[in-house]
Amino acid sequence: MEENPDSTGLALVFKALSNPTRVRILQWLKDPGDFPPQLEPAEEVGVCLKHIQARAEVSQSTASQYMAALQSAGLVTSRRIGQWTHYQRNEEVIARLAEQIRTEL
Repeated sequence: MEENPDSTGLALVFKALSNPTRVRILQWLKDPGDFPPQLEPAEEVGVCLKHIQARAEVSQSTASQYMAALQSAGLVTSRRIGQWTHYQRNEEVIARLAEQIRTEL
């Protein structure tokens, strides 16, 4: 039986969301203004990984792994500014996911 590519994508998303801290990170990123100030406005460039790490109370490597899982699922995008990586929610993908859940599951 051939696997539906949409079901593969959904499985990747659900795997990324299977960790409560990753779910909280997505919730936090919904309002980037709730993070500490940074040089570039978080609403424009995303939230610096160091702020996500501090709020999640995890090591830098764990925070990086969490964000990599969310990014590979398409739920966040990243932007490198100098030595720092900033993350934003991918609202387009999240909206499509919500619609896909509503119509297909």
